[in-house]
Amino acid sequence: MNFSVRPARTSDVPMMQQLVEPLVQQRILLGKDSVVLYEAIQEFTVAVDEDGALIGCGALHVFWEDLGEVRTLAVAAGWLGRGVGSTLLRTLESAASTLGLTRLFCLTFEVDFFERNGYVASPLALVDPVVYAELVRSPDEGVAEFLDLARVKPNTLGNTRMLKHL
Repeated sequence: MNFSVRPARTSDVPMMQQLVEPLVQQRILLGKDSVVLYEAIQEFTVAVDEDGALIGCGALHVFWEDLGEVRTLAVAAGWLGRGVGSTLLRTLESAASTLGLTRLFCLTFEVDFFERNGYVASPLALVDPVVYAELVRSPDEGVAEFLDLARVKPNTLGNTRMLKHL
């Protein structure tokens, strides 16, 4: 079977939640309420099979002038190992370059996948102290996770911060 990628639509949100929920239950991904997904729908790209069924999703979130994050990258179990994740990732990286970003990071348990796609484990300090002071004011849970704030520690235990220079 073939698949294609496209920008996410609001009608994709329920299927995105169904796709991501098992990974949230396994504490692989952070859960997101429906309202958060709807608010961020323009950040998402989805993969669909020949019948239009959603088989993968991923988001690009801009952090700063040169830095973005790959978020909520998920692929349906039956499609793992068939290039869906890599295709989504390349699409997000292309969008990041178009926006002028030069670095992308992710917080992940899927280290091997991201290493195969050019990411490397990175130290915590991806931003200088002045930028950190600005980012710490963000209400976004992903930003809190990136900054390694104590309130999100239970969700991030054991994941790896990875970085790619575009």
